[in-house]
Amino acid sequence: MIVASFGHIAPQTVHDHETTCHPSRVEGQARLGEAHPRVTRRFRVTSGAHHTPGHFCYVNYVFCIMEDVNDSTQDAVLAQAAHSAASSDGTGRGGAGAAGGVQSIERAFDLLEMLADAGGALGLSELSTVSGLPLPTVHRLMRTLVNRGYVRQEASRRYTLGSRLIRLGEISSQTLGTWLRPFLAQLVRLTGETANLAMLDGDEVVYIAQVPSPHSMRMFTEPGRRVQPHCTAVGKALLAELPPGEARALLERDGMPAYTPATITDPDLLIAHLEVIRKQGYAVDEGEQEIGVRCFAVAVPDAPGSLAISTSGPQTRMTDDAAARIVPALQRTAREISETIAAEGAS
Repeated sequence: MIVASFGHIAPQTVHDHETTCHPSRVEGQARLGEAHPRVTRRFRVTSGAHHTPGHFCYVNYVFCIMEDVNDSTQDAVLAQAAHSAASSDGTGRGGAGAAGGVQSIERAFDLLEMLADAGGALGLSELSTVSGLPLPTVHRLMRTLVNRGYVRQEASRRYTLGSRLIRLGEISSQTLGTWLRPFLAQLVRLTGETANLAMLDGDEVVYIAQVPSPHSMRMFTEPGRRVQPHCTAVGKALLAELPPGEARALLERDGMPAYTPATITDPDLLIAHLEVIRKQGYAVDEGEQEIGVRCFAVAVPDAPGSLAISTSGPQTRMTDDAAARIVPALQRTAREISETIAAEGAS
């Protein structure tokens, strides 16, 4: 970013506009370099004089922030981020400025979510394009987030999510598990088997809550445990929620090691299996991670994160007859969890 300060600031009017930069035309100021006819600059000008849109302001008191906005962009990444950023009011900014909200905070969170949706790094101009916000506004918000550690700026000047979010995510997962634990307890009462709540975190599945079965022989998974998704019912239910291309990319990144003779290790076979899961509405772990254990799982619909619930137990109890009553209970509970999360978000 090039920052040029000319004279004194008279904060009387604020203008946002784009123009081809001709620094030599600024009266009485030092040259900043030759103008390039194909480089568009965005200016935020605070002045005590009027200006003509499309031209540099001929004023005596100017503060100007300039940045190139012809950065190369990744169209697919921007399109995905823009789609995720779109809101019901059509602004693309999650309804910033809604009644009772603080606009700057809403915008900052929108930018964080855009970085997460992009799955990588975005430049200032890309964030401005996706959010619909002026470059100076995006710059101020991102600078604040960088200073707080929630965003990191790379050497390329592009932005990525910062490490300070990790702690928030861990505590949020623990809190979410505690909040939704009563639904798992209800599921245990309905099915008699251990109930689990898990989420997709990056390329792994992490268990965030569990309520054990009253049976003496029962399954136990410690909250916080991480597993690969291809070998668990919750993992396959979550993979089935992804577009096939994303699911395949995830599987290819981490591989599909065999944990038991029943583990699916062929990506093509699992991708085809995910289509079956989508159609039937639930996933099954046929002893694919632990020999002798069978598990049924469903994804929580419309959850803000990728959530799934499951019941697990010994194969001798988790029969097809048991599935006929367990799967509907899982689906009802998943809908109740979804409705509860939606109601909390609306309150």
